[in-house]
Amino acid sequence: MFSARLKMGMCRLIVIAGMCATSGVLAKAEETIEIPVCDKKIGTLAVVEPQNNWWTAYNLESPEALIKVFVSESKCFTLLDRGKGLAAAQGERALASGGELRGGSNVGKGQMKAADYVLVPDLVNKNANAGGKKIGGMLGGLVGGGAGAALGGVNMKSKTADVVLTMTDVRSTEQVALAQGHAKKTNIGWGAGGAGFFGGAFAAGGASSYANTEIGQVVTMAYLDAYAKLVTEVKSIAPDVKADNVSQAVTMAKPGRMYAAADQKATVVRDLDPGMMLYPTGEKEGIWWKVTDELGNEGWVPSTLFNLAK
Repeated sequence: MFSARLKMGMCRLIVIAGMCATSGVLAKAEETIEIPVCDKKIGTLAVVEPQNNWWTAYNLESPEALIKVFVSESKCFTLLDRGKGLAAAQGERALASGGELRGGSNVGKGQMKAADYVLVPDLVNKNANAGGKKIGGMLGGLVGGGAGAALGGVNMKSKTADVVLTMTDVRSTEQVALAQGHAKKTNIGWGAGGAGFFGGAFAAGGASSYANTEIGQVVTMAYLDAYAKLVTEVKSIAPDVKADNVSQAVTMAKPGRMYAAADQKATVVRDLDPGMMLYPTGEKEGIWWKVTDELGNEGWVPSTLFNLAK
């Protein structure tokens, strides 16, 4: 999501194909990127850093911190902390389970929100290095031969960055969206516009190094380009992750029977042994759930006989 933003004193009247004319002189219009903002949440999201630590070669923080700034500012997702915050929370839970916390502290199981999606930021892979310091990603087959060969990670010499964001549905493991982003030094207004964009949110979010170096700013804009595309793509398909996924499987805790209707007087479809896996269809009548088994049999079982599969 790019928008032309003109520096005061550079251009005033005419903008043609990214150029502006003043007194017969053409000068480049300064480009900036805007963080997309949503009017409602799409779902809960956990950001997970890629396995390859490519950012350390550029003295940058993990891109996880950078993407969290975008997510927080955009209000498109409820952001879940699966990093240092989770580790600290688990420490508190350990204290609670050991009886160290005061009574009524209300720290225990069953309170953590589940992530609907996982977002992984990485670099686009590049097979050949034509010059300059370049580090490819580890996407391989994920991006595909055509895209992977055409684009390339981070190039210090030309000050360019090609990145990718992959969003996966936690329940089904389906890849919901994959967006590639590109940026180069000449895309960014390094004067007032650039400084204005890299505000306090980056320092507060643990991504200050991206604001303090040119290559960091290029990588930032590439990821923001990808994030804006990803949000547009996801909003266009309007996913309802809880409705789109089937109900969680259940396991028989006690022996029982599957009936053709939600009534113990109905025809028996089959006997069910403890430990058997069943798959709810979503239909319910009181305590009765309609389920299928692994052989394709369909019928009704009282929910008092099974537990959610772990």
